[in-house]
Amino acid sequence: MITHFTDIINGLKGFDRKFTNGELVSKILRSLSEDWNSLKMLIENIKDVNTYLLEELYETLMTYKLNNAKIKKKTRKSKKEMKESPKRQIVLKSTNDEGSSNTNMSDEKYDDLLLLVKKWRRFQNNR
Repeated sequence: MITHFTDIINGLKGFDRKFTNGELVSKILRSLSEDWNSLKMLIENIKDVNTYLLEELYETLMTYKLNNAKIKKKTRKSKKEMKESPKRQIVLKSTNDEGSSNTNMSDEKYDDLLLLVKKWRRFQNNR
């Protein structure tokens, strides 16, 4: 966009049409799409468009574009992770020994089982 804009301005200069820096900045800001509205409003409200250098505007636009690209990439990545199918989980099957039931499980075995489940959950959350 910047190259295209510069080519047009240079062509107009060939016809003895001169532009002030403020006019050039205003023309670029007007040409920006709605995606750029937040930056456009910020520049118009904070900076004096007539004293804002064209090179500064180019730098600001490029920085904004790069930052938006990074944010969009992170957003896409997080949406993709959310859409992924849930990870497999291991289900422990309970078995009964002859004549014994799970309700009579010793406290020591029960504590070991709880510890195993807690470690497994921590492992799954850290993946």
